[in-house]
Amino acid sequence: MWIHYDGGFEAGGYNTPSNIDPWSIIGDESSLIVSTDRSSCFDRNKIALRMEVLCGSEGINVCPPGGVGIHNPGFWGMNIEQGKAYKVVLHMRSLLPVNISVSLTDTKGLQTLATANILATDVLKWTKAKVLLEATGTNHNSRLQLTTTGKTVIWFDQVSVMPLDTYKGHGFRNDLFKMLADLKPRFIRFPGGCFVEGEWLRNAFRWKETVLPWEERPGHFGDVWKYWTDDGLGYFEFLQLAEDLGASPVWVVNNGISHNDQVDTSSISPFVQEILDSIEFARGDPDSEWGSIRAAMGHPEPFDLRYVAVGNEDCSKKNYRGNYLKFYHAIKDAYPDMKIISNCDGSAKQLDHPADMYDYHIYTGANSMFSLAHTFDHALRSGPKAFVSEYAVTGKDAGTGSLLAAIAEAGFLIGIERNSDLVEMASYAPLFVNANDRQWNPDAIVFDSFQQYGTPSYWMQHFFKESSGAVLLNSTLQANSSSSLIASAIAWENPEDQKNYLKIKVVNFGGNTVILKISIDGLEKNSLQSYGSTKTILTSSNRMDENSFKVPNKVAPIQSNFEEAAENMEVVLPPNSFTSFNLFIKSNKIRLPGNNYVGKSSD
Repeated sequence: MWIHYDGGFEAGGYNTPSNIDPWSIIGDESSLIVSTDRSSCFDRNKIALRMEVLCGSEGINVCPPGGVGIHNPGFWGMNIEQGKAYKVVLHMRSLLPVNISVSLTDTKGLQTLATANILATDVLKWTKAKVLLEATGTNHNSRLQLTTTGKTVIWFDQVSVMPLDTYKGHGFRNDLFKMLADLKPRFIRFPGGCFVEGEWLRNAFRWKETVLPWEERPGHFGDVWKYWTDDGLGYFEFLQLAEDLGASPVWVVNNGISHNDQVDTSSISPFVQEILDSIEFARGDPDSEWGSIRAAMGHPEPFDLRYVAVGNEDCSKKNYRGNYLKFYHAIKDAYPDMKIISNCDGSAKQLDHPADMYDYHIYTGANSMFSLAHTFDHALRSGPKAFVSEYAVTGKDAGTGSLLAAIAEAGFLIGIERNSDLVEMASYAPLFVNANDRQWNPDAIVFDSFQQYGTPSYWMQHFFKESSGAVLLNSTLQANSSSSLIASAIAWENPEDQKNYLKIKVVNFGGNTVILKISIDGLEKNSLQSYGSTKTILTSSNRMDENSFKVPNKVAPIQSNFEEAAENMEVVLPPNSFTSFNLFIKSNKIRLPGNNYVGKSSD
């Protein structure tokens, strides 16, 4: 996802010697000794790697032909592609002149894909070196090597490998973020949920530590999901990603509460100030204290930050309401237009505190998810709007991403769409997973070092990407219709050709084929055109079917021309299916009695 392979050595802890994983040694104990010490030039990242080379180019102990040194596989292998360029940056020092070979090789170091040498005579002080490598071959499971053949002692720190070809030049993988852009997301919620809190506050996400130069970011241990992060993907990068996608950033902030400890409301003021500073970083003038740091990072114009979520699933915590109110009033005083999101569910009863939106999370089985399509039908219409920020079918019904999960979620989303006067935004979660580190199932997009696929739940969301800004139409299923059906209808204009469409979406959650009669009222005579109308269907032979790297589109939408488009028509809905009828309307005049307009709902 974020393809900045960087090699600070803090992951092993602040005491030395320490574990250098994921770095490994090339050579044996007769040729080199590798350890860590606290000699780095970076005050926030004092751990450096010390490589003492015992062999040389001549004498009794001669280094092997390829040299000795260290290597790093990145995240389960680096994807190196022929003809593409990769920038390597590292910091080093040595008491002697150095000749370091910087190479990208296959996983065993036998095939060299790109190589260059760093020659330096005066490196007594820490020195930054850069090399540009152009790959002469392709390997999806590559590694970075730093080797030498001379007897010496070299210290390394903050080693970075970055492909030059990234999404809009900002460090993200093109293939993954094209998939995300194809969903036309209206917002990005970041940096996560539990990741924001931490099991303990000492391991919570701290945004100020992530807006430093990458070499100075101390990183932290994400103790909820049990991995070390160098925080190369930080607050600034998330804001930049949202801008690149044309999406609104939704900033989830820590409110002094983790899974296991919490700050008393009487002591919460420093945490409140942290968040006020974060908003100034995003929105402040380039000459303000924190806005100037954003400008120095290359973005003098403010980011369009309009949403702040205070905490994540913290409503039941003892100090949440007291802390929340401190955040709410401080943010509103400084930024009256900021929309603030509470963790407390306001669908069944009025909140006892002010909020612009309330957060709603749901992870459940397929039958339960489908039945929740009517959750908001009778919810309170007064008070804050709903933000369904996390939803997904999980457990045995989901597997690692099944058709059954997707059509149940589709039914739930249709229910949200029909209640879009109340539900302002909705987002599936989680979004990405590396296939080598599945800690949660399912996820929308699965990837490894070089390939990716969308789960059925990813493809399901494509059916809703025209919903934001569309007009919600009245749609009614007759009383004798199957309880396995749910439907909605919208009118929307295609911005690419300015043509108008009527889109009808129907989920058949049952195991039998359904013949459905559709009658459309409110159109001018002969305005509905079969030419330009399409039908799209998401289904498969088995409701538990999944996609995979081998068969990435086993469950994916199939679109066809729909020549049967008419004001009165009969359509066939296969079992376990999600079908969309996108009907071209020649006239843009549609009579819309009693419509609801879709608000800022999200796919």
